[in-house]
Amino acid sequence: MTGQPVVRTAEGVLEGRWRQGHAVFRGIPYAQPPVGALRFAAPATVRRWDGTRGAVEFGPVVPQSGPVARGSFAADADWLTLNVCTPDPGAAGLPVLVWIPGGGYMAADSSDPMYDPAALAGAGLVVVSINYRVGAEGFALLEGAPANRGFLDQIAALHWVRRNIAAFGGDPGQVTVAGQSAGAGSIAAMLAMKPVRGLFRRAVTHSVPGLHSTRALAKQVAAVLADRFGTRPTAEGLSGVDPWRLAEEVTSLSAGLNGYRERWGRLSHAGVALCPVVDGEVLPETPWPALNGGRAAGTELLVGHTRDEFRLFSVMMGRLGRFTEEDARTALDLFAPEPDGAAAYRTSHPQATPEELVESVYSDAVFRMPSLHLAQANAAAGGTSYLFELRLASPGLGGILGACHSLDVPLAFGTLDSPTGKSLLGDPSGPAAVAVSRELQRAWVRFATTGDPGWPAYCPDRQLTRVLDAESQTVRYPGQASSQIWEGRTPAPFDLG
Repeated sequence: MTGQPVVRTAEGVLEGRWRQGHAVFRGIPYAQPPVGALRFAAPATVRRWDGTRGAVEFGPVVPQSGPVARGSFAADADWLTLNVCTPDPGAAGLPVLVWIPGGGYMAADSSDPMYDPAALAGAGLVVVSINYRVGAEGFALLEGAPANRGFLDQIAALHWVRRNIAAFGGDPGQVTVAGQSAGAGSIAAMLAMKPVRGLFRRAVTHSVPGLHSTRALAKQVAAVLADRFGTRPTAEGLSGVDPWRLAEEVTSLSAGLNGYRERWGRLSHAGVALCPVVDGEVLPETPWPALNGGRAAGTELLVGHTRDEFRLFSVMMGRLGRFTEEDARTALDLFAPEPDGAAAYRTSHPQATPEELVESVYSDAVFRMPSLHLAQANAAAGGTSYLFELRLASPGLGGILGACHSLDVPLAFGTLDSPTGKSLLGDPSGPAAVAVSRELQRAWVRFATTGDPGWPAYCPDRQLTRVLDAESQTVRYPGQASSQIWEGRTPAPFDLG
Protein backbone atom coordinates (compact mmCIF):
# COMPACT_ATOMS: atom_id res chain seq x y z
CA MET A 1 0.00 0.00 0.00
CA THR A 2 1.31 3.43 -0.91
CA GLY A 3 0.00 6.50 0.86
CA GLN A 4 -3.06 6.75 3.07
CA PRO A 5 -6.58 5.86 1.88
CA VAL A 6 -8.52 8.74 0.33
CA VAL A 7 -12.21 8.79 -0.65
CA ARG A 8 -14.47 11.44 -2.14
CA THR A 9 -17.88 11.74 -0.45
CA ALA A 10 -20.79 13.97 -1.39
CA GLU A 11 -19.59 16.49 1.20
CA GLY A 12 -15.87 16.47 0.38
CA VAL A 13 -12.64 14.47 0.32
CA LEU A 14 -11.56 12.38 3.33
CA GLU A 15 -8.17 10.94 4.19
CA GLY A 16 -8.09 8.04 6.63
CA ARG A 17 -5.44 5.56 7.75
CA TRP A 18 -4.53 1.99 6.97
CA ARG A 19 -4.98 -0.23 10.02
CA GLN A 20 -4.52 -4.01 10.07
CA GLY A 21 -4.90 -4.04 6.30
CA HIS A 22 -8.19 -2.09 6.36
CA ALA A 23 -8.95 1.51 5.47
CA VAL A 24 -10.25 3.31 8.56
CA PHE A 25 -11.96 6.71 8.54
CA ARG A 26 -12.98 8.26 11.87
CA GLY A 27 -14.87 11.29 13.10
CA ILE A 28 -16.76 11.92 9.85
CA PRO A 29 -19.55 14.48 10.39
CA TYR A 30 -22.97 13.37 9.18
CA ALA A 31 -24.77 16.47 10.52
CA GLN A 32 -23.83 19.89 11.82
CA PRO A 33 -22.79 20.22 15.48
CA PRO A 34 -26.00 20.60 17.56
CA VAL A 35 -25.03 23.83 19.27
CA GLY A 36 -26.44 27.34 19.44
CA ALA A 37 -29.70 27.52 17.51
CA LEU A 38 -29.29 23.85 16.52
CA ARG A 39 -29.19 22.54 20.09
CA PHE A 40 -32.25 20.35 20.75
CA ALA A 41 -33.15 20.70 17.06
CA ALA A 42 -33.41 17.99 14.43
CA PRO A 43 -30.00 17.23 12.90
CA ALA A 44 -29.07 19.78 10.25
CA THR A 45 -27.49 18.79 6.94
CA VAL A 46 -23.72 18.71 7.14
CA ARG A 47 -21.90 21.41 5.17
CA ARG A 48 -19.48 20.66 2.35
CA TRP A 49 -15.80 21.39 2.85
CA ASP A 50 -12.99 22.30 0.51
CA GLY A 51 -9.71 20.44 0.27
CA THR A 52 -8.98 17.17 2.08
CA ARG A 53 -10.33 16.59 5.57
CA GLY A 54 -8.39 14.33 7.90
CA ALA A 55 -10.47 11.44 9.26
CA VAL A 56 -8.03 9.90 11.72
CA GLU A 57 -9.40 10.60 15.21
CA PHE A 58 -12.76 9.63 16.70
CA GLY A 59 -15.22 12.48 17.06
CA PRO A 60 -15.92 14.07 20.46
CA VAL A 61 -17.98 11.95 22.85
CA VAL A 62 -21.61 12.99 23.25
CA PRO A 63 -22.38 14.14 26.84
CA GLN A 64 -22.95 10.95 28.80
CA SER A 65 -25.18 10.14 31.78
CA GLY A 66 -25.53 7.12 34.02
CA PRO A 67 -23.27 5.06 36.29
CA VAL A 68 -21.11 3.72 33.43
CA ALA A 69 -20.89 6.91 31.38
CA ARG A 70 -17.64 7.23 29.44
CA GLY A 71 -15.77 10.26 28.24
CA SER A 72 -15.27 13.66 29.81
CA PHE A 73 -15.99 17.29 29.07
CA ALA A 74 -14.78 18.52 25.70
CA ALA A 75 -15.30 22.02 24.33
CA ASP A 76 -15.76 20.56 20.83
CA ALA A 77 -19.46 19.75 20.35
CA ASP A 78 -19.10 18.12 16.93
CA TRP A 79 -20.87 15.09 18.37
CA LEU A 80 -22.73 13.87 15.30
CA THR A 81 -20.00 11.86 13.66
CA LEU A 82 -19.50 8.33 12.39
CA ASN A 83 -16.65 5.99 11.55
CA VAL A 84 -16.10 3.68 8.57
CA CYS A 85 -13.83 0.65 8.37
CA THR A 86 -13.64 -0.97 4.93
CA PRO A 87 -11.59 -3.91 3.68
CA ASP A 88 -11.22 -2.21 0.30
CA PRO A 89 -12.34 1.34 -0.54
CA GLY A 90 -11.74 0.56 -4.20
CA ALA A 91 -14.20 -2.34 -4.21
CA ALA A 92 -17.88 -2.26 -5.13
CA GLY A 93 -20.95 -3.94 -3.70
CA LEU A 94 -19.59 -5.02 -0.30
CA PRO A 95 -22.25 -5.67 2.37
CA VAL A 96 -22.52 -2.91 4.98
CA LEU A 97 -23.13 -3.20 8.72
CA VAL A 98 -24.11 -0.04 10.62
CA TRP A 99 -23.52 -0.36 14.38
CA ILE A 100 -25.66 1.70 16.79
CA PRO A 101 -24.07 1.49 20.26
CA GLY A 102 -26.21 1.20 23.36
CA GLY A 103 -26.09 2.52 26.90
CA GLY A 104 -29.59 2.85 28.29
CA TYR A 105 -30.36 5.82 26.00
CA MET A 106 -28.13 7.81 28.39
CA ALA A 107 -24.65 6.87 27.14
CA ALA A 108 -23.22 5.74 23.81
CA ASP A 109 -19.67 5.92 22.49
CA SER A 110 -18.62 4.49 19.13
CA SER A 111 -14.94 4.75 20.09
CA ASP A 112 -15.21 1.98 22.71
CA PRO A 113 -12.50 -0.61 21.88
CA MET A 114 -15.15 -3.30 22.38
CA TYR A 115 -16.61 -2.14 19.04
CA ASP A 116 -13.34 -2.52 17.12
CA PRO A 117 -14.53 -3.54 13.62
CA ALA A 118 -11.31 -5.22 12.46
CA ALA A 119 -12.56 -8.81 12.68
CA LEU A 120 -15.81 -8.07 10.85
CA ALA A 121 -14.06 -6.01 8.18
CA GLY A 122 -11.61 -8.87 7.77
CA ALA A 123 -14.59 -11.08 6.93
CA GLY A 124 -15.65 -8.72 4.13
CA LEU A 125 -18.04 -6.21 5.72
CA VAL A 126 -17.89 -2.44 5.50
CA VAL A 127 -18.53 -1.47 9.14
CA VAL A 128 -19.99 1.91 10.13
CA SER A 129 -20.38 2.99 13.76
CA ILE A 130 -22.16 6.15 14.86
CA ASN A 131 -22.43 8.65 17.68
CA TYR A 132 -25.85 10.14 18.43
CA ARG A 133 -27.38 12.33 21.11
CA VAL A 134 -28.35 10.56 24.33
CA GLY A 135 -29.73 11.59 27.71
CA ALA A 136 -31.38 14.99 27.82
CA GLU A 137 -29.75 16.13 24.58
CA GLY A 138 -31.37 13.25 22.70
CA PHE A 139 -34.48 12.16 24.58
CA ALA A 140 -35.83 14.80 27.00
CA LEU A 141 -39.28 15.91 25.84
CA LEU A 142 -38.97 19.68 25.53
CA GLU A 143 -41.36 22.30 24.24
CA GLY A 144 -39.99 23.83 21.07
CA ALA A 145 -37.93 20.77 20.14
CA PRO A 146 -38.73 17.54 18.29
CA ALA A 147 -39.04 14.42 20.41
CA ASN A 148 -36.58 11.53 20.17
CA ARG A 149 -33.76 13.59 18.70
CA GLY A 150 -31.43 10.64 19.21
CA PHE A 151 -33.51 8.65 16.72
CA LEU A 152 -33.45 11.55 14.29
CA ASP A 153 -29.65 11.56 14.52
CA GLN A 154 -29.51 7.85 13.73
CA ILE A 155 -31.78 8.36 10.72
CA ALA A 156 -29.54 11.20 9.50
CA ALA A 157 -26.56 8.86 9.78
CA LEU A 158 -28.37 6.24 7.70
CA HIS A 159 -29.07 8.87 5.04
CA TRP A 160 -25.35 9.62 5.02
CA VAL A 161 -24.66 5.90 4.51
CA ARG A 162 -27.14 5.74 1.63
CA ARG A 163 -25.50 8.80 0.06
CA ASN A 164 -21.83 7.94 0.57
CA ILE A 165 -21.09 4.31 1.39
CA ALA A 166 -20.39 3.34 -2.24
CA ALA A 167 -17.29 5.56 -2.05
CA PHE A 168 -15.96 3.17 0.60
CA GLY A 169 -16.69 0.03 -1.42
CA GLY A 170 -20.08 -0.63 0.17
CA ASP A 171 -23.46 -1.40 -1.38
CA PRO A 172 -26.12 1.14 -0.28
CA GLY A 173 -28.79 -1.44 -1.09
CA GLN A 174 -27.18 -4.07 1.17
CA VAL A 175 -27.22 -2.30 4.54
CA THR A 176 -27.76 -4.15 7.82
CA VAL A 177 -28.35 -2.11 10.98
CA ALA A 178 -27.15 -3.71 14.20
CA GLY A 179 -27.29 -2.76 17.86
CA GLN A 180 -27.43 -4.05 21.40
CA SER A 181 -29.57 -2.85 24.32
CA ALA A 182 -30.55 0.79 23.57
CA GLY A 183 -29.00 0.36 20.13
CA ALA A 184 -31.29 -2.61 19.54
CA GLY A 185 -34.24 -0.66 20.93
CA SER A 186 -33.45 2.11 18.47
CA ILE A 187 -33.55 -0.33 15.58
CA ALA A 188 -36.78 -1.88 16.85
CA ALA A 189 -38.28 1.62 16.91
CA MET A 190 -37.18 2.14 13.31
CA LEU A 191 -39.27 -0.86 12.32
CA ALA A 192 -42.32 1.24 13.28
CA MET A 193 -41.13 4.29 11.29
CA LYS A 194 -42.24 3.85 7.69
CA PRO A 195 -39.99 6.52 6.11
CA VAL A 196 -36.91 4.89 7.65
CA ARG A 197 -37.32 1.34 6.44
CA GLY A 198 -35.97 2.06 2.95
CA LEU A 199 -32.61 3.01 4.47
CA PHE A 200 -31.69 -0.55 5.48
CA ARG A 201 -32.42 -4.05 4.29
CA ARG A 202 -31.80 -6.19 7.38
CA ALA A 203 -31.59 -5.74 11.14
CA VAL A 204 -29.67 -7.33 14.03
CA THR A 205 -31.00 -6.63 17.53
CA HIS A 206 -29.39 -7.98 20.70
CA SER A 207 -31.31 -7.56 23.98
CA VAL A 208 -34.14 -5.31 22.79
CA PRO A 209 -35.28 -3.22 25.79
CA GLY A 210 -38.95 -2.59 26.44
CA LEU A 211 -38.29 0.98 27.58
CA HIS A 212 -40.64 3.68 26.30
CA SER A 213 -42.49 6.56 27.92
CA THR A 214 -45.83 8.22 27.35
CA ARG A 215 -45.88 11.93 26.55
CA ALA A 216 -47.56 12.69 29.89
CA LEU A 217 -44.80 11.02 31.91
CA ALA A 218 -42.00 12.40 29.73
CA LYS A 219 -43.33 15.93 30.26
CA GLN A 220 -43.19 15.49 34.04
CA VAL A 221 -39.64 14.11 33.95
CA ALA A 222 -38.49 17.02 31.80
CA ALA A 223 -40.20 19.50 34.14
CA VAL A 224 -38.41 18.04 37.19
CA LEU A 225 -35.10 18.11 35.34
CA ALA A 226 -35.53 21.71 34.22
CA ASP A 227 -36.64 22.79 37.69
CA ARG A 228 -33.24 21.73 39.02
CA PHE A 229 -31.79 24.57 36.94
CA GLY A 230 -34.55 27.02 37.80
CA THR A 231 -35.93 27.06 34.29
CA ARG A 232 -38.79 25.71 32.19
CA PRO A 233 -38.73 22.39 30.24
CA THR A 234 -38.28 24.10 26.90
CA ALA A 235 -35.53 24.15 24.31
CA GLU A 236 -35.05 27.85 25.06
CA GLY A 237 -35.01 27.33 28.82
CA LEU A 238 -32.33 24.63 28.79
CA SER A 239 -30.25 26.05 25.95
CA GLY A 240 -28.14 28.04 28.39
CA VAL A 241 -27.27 25.01 30.52
CA ASP A 242 -23.88 23.46 29.79
CA PRO A 243 -24.47 20.08 28.07
CA TRP A 244 -22.15 18.17 30.40
CA ARG A 245 -23.73 19.81 33.46
CA LEU A 246 -27.13 18.78 32.14
CA ALA A 247 -25.85 15.22 31.65
CA GLU A 248 -24.62 15.14 35.25
CA GLU A 249 -28.07 16.17 36.48
CA VAL A 250 -29.68 13.37 34.43
CA THR A 251 -27.34 10.96 36.25
CA SER A 252 -28.40 12.40 39.60
CA LEU A 253 -32.09 12.23 38.72
CA SER A 254 -31.76 8.62 37.57
CA ALA A 255 -30.00 7.67 40.80
CA GLY A 256 -32.82 9.21 42.83
CA LEU A 257 -35.80 7.75 40.99
CA ASN A 258 -37.02 5.94 44.09
CA GLY A 259 -38.19 9.31 45.37
CA TYR A 260 -40.76 9.45 42.56
CA ARG A 261 -42.42 6.05 43.05
CA GLU A 262 -45.89 7.44 43.66
CA ARG A 263 -45.77 9.75 40.62
CA TRP A 264 -43.80 7.79 38.05
CA GLY A 265 -44.70 4.14 38.75
CA ARG A 266 -42.60 1.58 36.88
CA LEU A 267 -40.16 4.17 35.54
CA SER A 268 -38.98 4.83 39.09
CA HIS A 269 -37.63 1.25 39.19
CA ALA A 270 -36.09 1.26 35.71
CA GLY A 271 -32.83 2.99 36.60
CA VAL A 272 -33.07 5.46 33.69
CA ALA A 273 -34.93 8.75 33.90
CA LEU A 274 -35.11 9.31 30.15
CA CYS A 275 -36.07 6.92 27.37
CA PRO A 276 -37.77 7.12 23.96
CA VAL A 277 -41.16 8.82 23.96
CA VAL A 278 -44.18 7.49 22.08
CA ASP A 279 -44.90 10.96 20.74
CA GLY A 280 -47.14 10.04 17.80
CA GLU A 281 -44.83 11.74 15.30
CA VAL A 282 -41.21 10.59 15.31
CA LEU A 283 -42.23 7.38 17.12
CA PRO A 284 -45.92 6.82 16.32
CA GLU A 285 -46.17 3.66 18.44
CA THR A 286 -44.03 0.92 19.89
CA PRO A 287 -42.80 -1.69 17.38
CA TRP A 288 -44.75 -4.70 18.66
CA PRO A 289 -48.29 -3.46 17.94
CA ALA A 290 -47.09 -1.78 14.73
CA LEU A 291 -45.81 -5.10 13.37
CA ASN A 292 -48.63 -7.22 14.78
CA GLY A 293 -51.25 -4.79 13.49
CA GLY A 294 -49.91 -4.70 9.96
CA ARG A 295 -48.91 -1.03 10.18
CA ALA A 296 -45.26 -1.99 9.63
CA ALA A 297 -43.85 -4.62 7.30
CA GLY A 298 -41.57 -7.40 8.44
CA THR A 299 -37.92 -7.64 7.46
CA GLU A 300 -34.99 -10.03 7.71
CA LEU A 301 -34.27 -9.91 11.44
CA LEU A 302 -31.65 -11.57 13.63
CA VAL A 303 -32.67 -11.07 17.26
CA GLY A 304 -31.30 -12.48 20.48
CA HIS A 305 -30.89 -12.06 24.21
CA THR A 306 -28.83 -13.51 27.04
CA ARG A 307 -30.07 -15.98 29.64
CA ASP A 308 -29.15 -13.90 32.69
CA GLU A 309 -29.80 -10.36 31.43
CA PHE A 310 -30.39 -8.72 34.81
CA ARG A 311 -27.33 -10.25 36.51
CA LEU A 312 -25.04 -7.47 35.28
CA PHE A 313 -27.22 -4.81 36.89
CA SER A 314 -27.56 -6.63 40.21
CA VAL A 315 -23.76 -6.86 40.33
CA MET A 316 -23.33 -3.19 39.39
CA MET A 317 -25.82 -2.16 42.09
CA GLY A 318 -24.06 -4.30 44.70
CA ARG A 319 -27.29 -6.21 45.31
CA LEU A 320 -26.30 -9.69 44.11
CA GLY A 321 -27.14 -12.17 46.88
CA ARG A 322 -29.01 -9.54 48.90
CA PHE A 323 -32.49 -9.45 47.35
CA THR A 324 -35.31 -10.00 49.84
CA GLU A 325 -38.84 -11.33 49.63
CA GLU A 326 -40.06 -7.73 49.65
CA ASP A 327 -37.83 -7.02 46.63
CA ALA A 328 -39.32 -10.02 44.84
CA ARG A 329 -42.87 -8.93 45.65
CA THR A 330 -42.21 -5.41 44.37
CA ALA A 331 -40.59 -6.65 41.17
CA LEU A 332 -43.45 -9.04 40.44
CA ASP A 333 -46.14 -6.49 41.24
CA LEU A 334 -44.58 -3.84 39.00
CA PHE A 335 -43.12 -5.79 36.09
CA ALA A 336 -44.98 -9.12 35.78
CA PRO A 337 -47.81 -8.84 33.24
CA GLU A 338 -51.25 -8.05 34.63
CA PRO A 339 -53.55 -9.32 35.92
CA ASP A 340 -52.08 -12.67 37.02
CA GLY A 341 -48.41 -12.56 36.07
CA ALA A 342 -47.06 -12.36 39.62
CA ALA A 343 -48.90 -15.52 40.67
CA ALA A 344 -47.87 -17.24 37.43
CA TYR A 345 -44.18 -16.62 38.14
CA ARG A 346 -44.47 -18.14 41.59
CA THR A 347 -46.40 -21.12 40.22
CA SER A 348 -43.89 -21.69 37.43
CA HIS A 349 -40.91 -21.37 39.78
CA PRO A 350 -42.13 -22.92 43.06
CA GLN A 351 -38.64 -23.43 44.47
CA ALA A 352 -37.23 -20.08 43.35
CA THR A 353 -35.49 -17.86 45.88
CA PRO A 354 -36.42 -14.16 46.06
CA GLU A 355 -33.21 -13.42 44.16
CA GLU A 356 -34.13 -15.82 41.36
CA LEU A 357 -37.61 -14.31 41.08
CA VAL A 358 -36.23 -10.77 40.89
CA GLU A 359 -33.72 -11.77 38.23
CA SER A 360 -36.31 -13.69 36.20
CA VAL A 361 -38.98 -11.02 36.10
CA TYR A 362 -36.59 -8.13 35.39
CA SER A 363 -34.73 -10.09 32.71
CA ASP A 364 -38.00 -11.07 31.07
CA ALA A 365 -39.78 -7.73 31.31
CA VAL A 366 -36.92 -5.51 30.20
CA PHE A 367 -35.05 -7.61 27.62
CA ARG A 368 -35.97 -11.25 27.01
CA MET A 369 -39.67 -10.98 26.26
CA PRO A 370 -39.35 -7.76 24.23
CA SER A 371 -36.75 -9.59 22.11
CA LEU A 372 -38.86 -12.73 21.74
CA HIS A 373 -41.99 -10.75 20.91
CA LEU A 374 -40.10 -8.70 18.32
CA ALA A 375 -39.09 -11.91 16.56
CA GLN A 376 -42.69 -13.15 16.70
CA ALA A 377 -44.19 -9.86 15.53
CA ASN A 378 -41.71 -9.54 12.69
CA ALA A 379 -42.61 -13.03 11.48
CA ALA A 380 -46.32 -12.22 11.77
CA ALA A 381 -45.71 -9.11 9.62
CA GLY A 382 -44.24 -11.22 6.84
CA GLY A 383 -40.58 -11.01 7.76
CA THR A 384 -38.10 -13.77 8.51
CA SER A 385 -36.85 -13.92 12.10
CA TYR A 386 -33.85 -15.76 13.49
CA LEU A 387 -33.66 -16.04 17.27
CA PHE A 388 -30.81 -16.89 19.63
CA GLU A 389 -30.20 -17.05 23.36
CA LEU A 390 -26.68 -16.70 24.75
CA ARG A 391 -26.15 -19.24 27.51
CA LEU A 392 -22.39 -19.12 27.75
CA ALA A 393 -21.59 -18.56 31.41
CA SER A 394 -18.85 -15.99 31.85
CA PRO A 395 -15.87 -16.96 34.00
CA GLY A 396 -15.28 -13.26 34.67
CA LEU A 397 -15.42 -11.95 38.26
CA GLY A 398 -15.29 -15.46 39.62
CA GLY A 399 -18.25 -16.65 37.56
CA ILE A 400 -20.88 -14.43 39.21
CA LEU A 401 -21.95 -12.76 35.94
CA GLY A 402 -23.46 -15.84 34.31
CA ALA A 403 -24.71 -15.18 30.76
CA CYS A 404 -25.29 -11.51 31.55
CA HIS A 405 -26.36 -8.44 29.61
CA SER A 406 -23.69 -7.14 27.17
CA LEU A 407 -21.71 -10.40 27.17
CA ASP A 408 -22.67 -10.93 23.53
CA VAL A 409 -21.07 -7.69 22.29
CA PRO A 410 -17.36 -8.58 22.56
CA LEU A 411 -18.27 -12.06 21.31
CA ALA A 412 -19.90 -10.64 18.17
CA PHE A 413 -17.08 -8.20 17.45
CA GLY A 414 -14.34 -10.67 18.38
CA THR A 415 -12.94 -8.18 20.89
CA LEU A 416 -12.44 -10.57 23.79
CA ASP A 417 -9.15 -8.85 24.62
CA SER A 418 -10.64 -5.34 24.86
CA PRO A 419 -10.86 -3.88 28.38
CA THR A 420 -14.61 -4.51 28.57
CA GLY A 421 -14.23 -7.92 26.96
CA LYS A 422 -11.71 -8.93 29.62
CA SER A 423 -13.90 -7.64 32.46
CA LEU A 424 -16.91 -9.55 31.16
CA LEU A 425 -15.26 -12.74 29.94
CA GLY A 426 -12.12 -12.98 32.03
CA ASP A 427 -8.50 -12.89 30.94
CA PRO A 428 -7.94 -15.19 29.19
CA SER A 429 -11.50 -15.77 28.07
CA GLY A 430 -11.18 -19.51 27.47
CA PRO A 431 -11.86 -21.85 24.52
CA ALA A 432 -15.66 -21.90 24.94
CA ALA A 433 -15.85 -18.12 24.60
CA VAL A 434 -13.57 -18.20 21.56
CA ALA A 435 -15.79 -20.84 19.91
CA VAL A 436 -19.01 -18.91 20.60
CA SER A 437 -17.37 -15.71 19.39
CA ARG A 438 -16.46 -17.33 16.09
CA GLU A 439 -19.97 -18.68 15.63
CA LEU A 440 -21.62 -15.34 16.39
CA GLN A 441 -19.25 -13.47 14.06
CA ARG A 442 -19.95 -15.97 11.27
CA ALA A 443 -23.68 -15.55 11.86
CA TRP A 444 -23.43 -11.76 11.62
CA VAL A 445 -21.37 -11.87 8.43
CA ARG A 446 -23.60 -14.47 6.76
CA PHE A 447 -26.71 -12.60 7.76
CA ALA A 448 -25.43 -9.23 6.50
CA THR A 449 -24.38 -10.91 3.25
CA THR A 450 -27.27 -13.29 2.55
CA GLY A 451 -30.02 -12.68 5.13
CA ASP A 452 -29.45 -16.15 6.65
CA PRO A 453 -27.18 -16.59 9.71
CA GLY A 454 -26.93 -20.32 9.11
CA TRP A 455 -29.63 -21.28 11.61
CA PRO A 456 -33.26 -22.37 11.10
CA ALA A 457 -35.71 -19.49 11.12
CA TYR A 458 -38.03 -18.92 14.08
CA CYS A 459 -41.70 -19.64 13.46
CA PRO A 460 -44.63 -19.84 15.89
CA ASP A 461 -45.25 -23.56 15.59
CA ARG A 462 -41.64 -24.75 15.94
CA GLN A 463 -40.19 -21.83 17.97
CA LEU A 464 -36.67 -22.86 16.95
CA THR A 465 -33.93 -20.95 18.74
CA ARG A 466 -30.16 -21.12 18.48
CA VAL A 467 -28.65 -21.59 21.94
CA LEU A 468 -25.08 -20.30 22.07
CA ASP A 469 -22.87 -21.99 24.63
CA ALA A 470 -20.02 -24.49 24.75
CA GLU A 471 -22.15 -26.92 22.72
CA SER A 472 -24.23 -24.60 20.57
CA GLN A 473 -27.35 -26.20 19.13
CA THR A 474 -30.81 -25.41 17.78
CA VAL A 475 -33.68 -26.17 20.17
CA ARG A 476 -37.19 -25.02 20.96
CA TYR A 477 -37.24 -21.70 22.78
CA PRO A 478 -35.71 -22.53 26.20
CA GLY A 479 -37.73 -20.02 28.25
CA GLN A 480 -41.10 -21.73 27.78
CA ALA A 481 -42.42 -20.83 31.24
CA SER A 482 -41.71 -17.14 30.72
CA SER A 483 -43.02 -17.11 27.16
CA GLN A 484 -46.31 -18.65 28.33
CA ILE A 485 -46.69 -16.09 31.12
CA TRP A 486 -46.07 -13.26 28.65
CA GLU A 487 -47.97 -14.69 25.69
CA GLY A 488 -49.75 -11.87 23.88
CA ARG A 489 -48.56 -9.28 26.39
CA THR A 490 -46.13 -6.88 24.79
CA PRO A 491 -44.38 -4.11 26.73
CA ALA A 492 -46.50 -1.05 27.48
CA PRO A 493 -44.86 2.39 27.75
CA PHE A 494 -44.10 3.73 31.21
CA ASP A 495 -46.88 6.03 32.37
CA LEU A 496 -47.79 8.18 35.35
CA GLY A 497 -48.42 6.48 38.66
